[in-house]
Amino acid sequence: MDPKIIWLFVFVALYWSYCIFWGIKGALSAKTASDYFIAGRSISLWVFVLAATATSFSGWTFMGHPGLIYRDGFQYAYASFYAITIPFTGVILLKRQWMIGKRFGFVTPGEMLAEYFKSDAIRFLVVVVALVFSVPYLGVQLRASGFLFNVLTDGMLGVEVGMWLLSAVVIIYVASGGLRAVAYVDTMQAILLAVGIIILGFIAIYYVGGWSNLNAGIAALAANDTKLTPDGYSHYIAIPGVIQFVADGTKAEGGAWTGIMILTYMFALMGIQSAPAFSMWAFSNASPKPFAPQQVWASAFAIGFILIIFTAMQGLGAHLLGADHALMAAQGDVVNNVMEKGLQGKDLMESAGKQGMLVPQLIYLVAEAFPWLAGLLSVCALAAMQSTGAAYMSTAGGMLTRDLLKRYVMPNAGHAQQKFWGRVGVVIIVLAALVVATTATDALVLLGGLAVAYGFQMWPALLAICFFPWLTGPGIVVGLIAGLIAVTLTESIGAQFMPWGRWPWTIHSAGWGIFFNLGLAILVSAVTQNPEQRAHRMTFHNFLKEHTSLSDAKKKLVPVAWIITITWFVFAIGPGAVVGNDIFGSPKDSSTWIFGIPSIWAWQMLWWAIGVFMMWFLAYKMEMATVPEKEVVALHEDVGDIHMDTEKP
Repeated sequence: MDPKIIWLFVFVALYWSYCIFWGIKGALSAKTASDYFIAGRSISLWVFVLAATATSFSGWTFMGHPGLIYRDGFQYAYASFYAITIPFTGVILLKRQWMIGKRFGFVTPGEMLAEYFKSDAIRFLVVVVALVFSVPYLGVQLRASGFLFNVLTDGMLGVEVGMWLLSAVVIIYVASGGLRAVAYVDTMQAILLAVGIIILGFIAIYYVGGWSNLNAGIAALAANDTKLTPDGYSHYIAIPGVIQFVADGTKAEGGAWTGIMILTYMFALMGIQSAPAFSMWAFSNASPKPFAPQQVWASAFAIGFILIIFTAMQGLGAHLLGADHALMAAQGDVVNNVMEKGLQGKDLMESAGKQGMLVPQLIYLVAEAFPWLAGLLSVCALAAMQSTGAAYMSTAGGMLTRDLLKRYVMPNAGHAQQKFWGRVGVVIIVLAALVVATTATDALVLLGGLAVAYGFQMWPALLAICFFPWLTGPGIVVGLIAGLIAVTLTESIGAQFMPWGRWPWTIHSAGWGIFFNLGLAILVSAVTQNPEQRAHRMTFHNFLKEHTSLSDAKKKLVPVAWIITITWFVFAIGPGAVVGNDIFGSPKDSSTWIFGIPSIWAWQMLWWAIGVFMMWFLAYKMEMATVPEKEVVALHEDVGDIHMDTEKP
């Protein structure tokens, strides 16, 4: 047997043993329903820091992100800023949700929002969002796992066989151990994800021949590019303007990634930490102490640096390693054709997985000389793909149990019954994801594209409970329904039935969704004000005000915080990003590149650093993610279970 396959199975066995160990340990620790669903509100600081990071940055970061940088160049690499925009959601929303959850004993976001708005409709919609997020998103991850193992075992394991086999272990540890097991497994997955991306970046730069060869190769790639922006720049090193008013944004001149497209795509990815699963992550903590380090240092700083540097090395470097036959034919002197054997003489975009084959090919490069390293990198990829899926399986199972079964079918269900049905829910969700991944392969990517945009539609509801008491239940319900419909009709799966295409006017579906969502939420709220209901909502806001008020000195910094945040969103990931095309040198002349790299890459590095400062300023200086000075006192002794439970452990 091929040594790389032997090492692959060795590392997989070790990794699975670790997963199952925590599944068993979590099951033994789960005495009550809240122990199982939200780890008894006792997740420790560093476990949350690593686990939340793993959940935020999935297998897409590991497998898909470098491939799209290969295909679309640095205009897509602006997506690396999701290392900042994903935790930005957490900075704004998680601390206040944690405070409300502890104070009132909520276990799921459905319970929290239903109690706040006095509406069962919002409870049902939250569960719908959780399911339409979890099932396709999980399906994408599981199928990608099967595809990876099919490639790395040289076809020994079929895609479906690998997918179902890998899913079995996830079901075992998630269903048995609940969120506690997910959290402890995620700690290892976060480390493997980061280490794997860094190693793959070094592999790419090694075979390219170093930093100077990489930049010389990028210059050659741009000079030979035939896909140009309206300004005549190579699409690899420039974005195609602020916006393009085309019906189908994917057909925009010079690429889809205009300034507005990047901004609204970042909105979609902000949906990861506004999805219902992350509300339960917030509830699972003993205190908000882990929030700021996770959001600022683990995500924005560490993962941001890794994505800005190492995934760019992978994506652009692959053009110089034989994956791009057009470049090899035009300027073969900059190409080290080491991918020829792995790609069997094909261009990467003509291979079975197209850009998705990039990472497996980088792993393949070291398989002969270092089979153990190929095995380790394969498990890094597997861990990355399972990290997000496991969290969504666990939390969605909890919401099915608490928000539907216990609310409407078994109101007197005790702890044992809730844990049992929570496990059944996990199995049902995984089986649904596997069925979708097996039978709807052509539509899977389209369904997966809907998931994060759906998650972002939770923003108005969460902003309401955290900040804005004038938003009413009917307004939020109407807005959320409208947002979900708008997302569906501007993504491929719905747009094919409409006169427009995907992402009209180069605005991502999340942008269209939030436009209708927030707009209708405000309009309907304006005509559905009720003094009695407003007074009820104010009990939450009075509590938050009592525990989150800033000192007079820091209140003076609020306008500064607004200016920093708006400036960053405009110039880092919005319309102002177009300035980065040529501010540090002309994309047409590499001799003008001030820092020896394309202007767009230097611009991204600059705004990554500014983004880390913004996150620090908001999280720490403005106290949006720090422990409140006044202790939050729970209204009930048995915090995790009293709100809906009637049975003591």
